Amino acid sequence: MSTARVAIAQINACVGDLSGNVQRVLAAARQAHGQGADILLTPELVLTGYPPEDLLLRPQFVQAQLRELDGLRRELAQFKGLRVVVGHVDGEGRSLYNAASVFLEGETLGTYRKRELPNYSVFDEQRYFKADGAPLIFEVAGVTFGVVICEDMWFDRAPAAARQAGAQVLLVPNASPYNTGKQDDRLRVARECVRVGDCAVVYANMVGGQDELVFDGASFAMDRAGQVTARLPDFAEDVQSVLVDAQGNVRPATPQAAVAVPEPEAQVWQALVVGVRDYLGKNRFPGAIIGLSGGIDSAVVLAVAVDALGAENVRAVMMPSRYTADISQIDAEDMAKRLGVQYDVITIGSVVDSFEAMLAPHFAGLPVDATEENIQARVRGTLLMALSNKTGRLVLTTGNKSEMTTGYCTLYGDMAGGFAVIKDVPKTLVYRLAVWRNRQREIIPERIITRPPSAELREDQKDQDSLPPYDILDGIVERYMERNESAAEIVAAGFPREAVEQVVRLIRINEYKRRQAPPGPRITPRAFGRDWRYPVTNGFRETV
Repeated sequence: MSTARVAIAQINACVGDLSGNVQRVLAAARQAHGQGADILLTPELVLTGYPPEDLLLRPQFVQAQLRELDGLRRELAQFKGLRVVVGHVDGEGRSLYNAASVFLEGETLGTYRKRELPNYSVFDEQRYFKADGAPLIFEVAGVTFGVVICEDMWFDRAPAAARQAGAQVLLVPNASPYNTGKQDDRLRVARECVRVGDCAVVYANMVGGQDELVFDGASFAMDRAGQVTARLPDFAEDVQSVLVDAQGNVRPATPQAAVAVPEPEAQVWQALVVGVRDYLGKNRFPGAIIGLSGGIDSAVVLAVAVDALGAENVRAVMMPSRYTADISQIDAEDMAKRLGVQYDVITIGSVVDSFEAMLAPHFAGLPVDATEENIQARVRGTLLMALSNKTGRLVLTTGNKSEMTTGYCTLYGDMAGGFAVIKDVPKTLVYRLAVWRNRQREIIPERIITRPPSAELREDQKDQDSLPPYDILDGIVERYMERNESAAEIVAAGFPREAVEQVVRLIRINEYKRRQAPPGPRITPRAFGRDWRYPVTNGFRETV
């Protein structure tokens, strides 16, 4: 039986870098052609990058993209016999489509326009695109292929229409961002797509970081029986080929070692590393600066930054105050030495004293409270931003999701910076990540992991003086913020009523802080940022 060879390309596209994305597609085509492929499948909107957002409202951007698309079509003519499926924007004005065209030797075999436009979570395609979904099929080596795009696979209509038009194999370009559990969801949906369309599926996903989103690749091929027969790696660019036939059989074109699915902590770590690397790299920052405290959060952020950027591009700054424990300073220096990063100490005691002296007449008669604690945090933020201004390096903030949720952070203090590496990582997961990373190589001093967490802004301070225990806090946050459960439902599930009421209240009153937080990688099914849109001015009070 004759077979067709399909190359799957995981490409790290950059939004708006049209000429750069053209070169990335050409490089993938060169690899695919070298593998003897008949078809190259690239990710969704690979030419513009995903998501292009309001760039799509600029006619100049759309026109420039169409010019680059035409140039790419002509350039692809050099790869004789290779059909290239390219994701791009089609149309003009108010009639734009999320599309994919099939090019062969400088000619356009056809263009498919996406039918299902997601408008939930991080997606808002209905803001920009119109829906179509007229089937596109073409034949290669006796196998009939149909094209559907990303969200089309999650519903019955487009796969069924492709099958009715004669498709035996579905080619699915994707820009599907990572979050925990997402890969299992994709496979579940792909099996349903195979069942509905009675077709094999070849799935190409984008890879790389784009602002808050991280694309994990993990592309795959699934045969007509719903079995995954080939899988590309997580979080890495790659081009690999599979052989498909008209019966829906799919197999790797060359013997392929089984690609193991990384354990959850490994996936999250890779997502954070890629998010940091691409945010700084694509925005051309020469390196990163981190305020190192001797605590678990800044330790994990430092380790991620070094894995992403290399030790030579990371600078750690310890800024002790009168409340900083000696062991915090010892552990911070120890970790910096283990990783080989530049390490500086700037003592802030005299600066804090000066602020307090200036404010003393204005604070007369008022009790000491969090104001004095926040002065310390804001002095540190000012120093880090000064170093950033002088060197061009970006400040990476160290607040985790548990803190962002409850407002246990200082506006213009520890929130000051350009990229919030763990803002979507709950505190309990921060600890698991530290343990996982130390299994690869022990870079985080053990005491940092085992000490009770403290902001060290007052004498004998502990996080749990102000917050519920983190296992309880994170469980409430997951249910209320990520799953949209009501406070009453969370209490009924066994969580303490007082803790639920406290956390729900803190979520509500700290929205104004989160609006001013830097962006950071999204790794959970719902993150503060793109898919959390709550009003700052909000009179609603939820009761248990």
